[in-house]
Amino acid sequence: MIWIILAIIVILIIAIIGMYNGLVQSKIKVDNAWSQIDVQLQRRFDLIPNFVETVKGYMTHEKETFEKIAALRTSWANASNVSEKAELDGQLSSALKTIMAVSENYPELKANQNFSELSEELRNTENKISFSRQFYNDTVTMYNTKLQVFPSNIIAGMFNFQPRDLFKAESEDARKNVKVDFGTDNK
Repeated sequence: MIWIILAIIVILIIAIIGMYNGLVQSKIKVDNAWSQIDVQLQRRFDLIPNFVETVKGYMTHEKETFEKIAALRTSWANASNVSEKAELDGQLSSALKTIMAVSENYPELKANQNFSELSEELRNTENKISFSRQFYNDTVTMYNTKLQVFPSNIIAGMFNFQPRDLFKAESEDARKNVKVDFGTDNK
């Protein structure tokens, strides 16, 4: 009888250790996935000054957009969590969409080699950000699911594992169509 009780205790201890280790591994995967998003977002923010300088000479009516981008870069440095960075990412995406849409009206800008290369770099970076966001959200979903399903929810509660936020970069501004105004009242 003692052997049976001892075997049950050993099996429970092994199960608890397995669930705990699984939760720790999932948490580390979430941290890694966020790090990948952060790297790509930082890469985009590093490309933007060169992009803006290339575009500025051609787009004299877009001063407000350029100022907004500069402010977003400053805010990015001070952002400390996923939701703040996601909000800034959405705002920056909206500003970049405006510049790209407006650039269609400047054939000499589109023909500029530097603009073409920077635009391509930004497009590639946007694709990497998109893939990184998807991977992060998938990883967070798996982690958060482990925190809620039985019996790992008991272990998660005992060791104070906390759910993580999904990356929701789409702000209300990003959902709107880009407004392009070539009027002279913006001067």
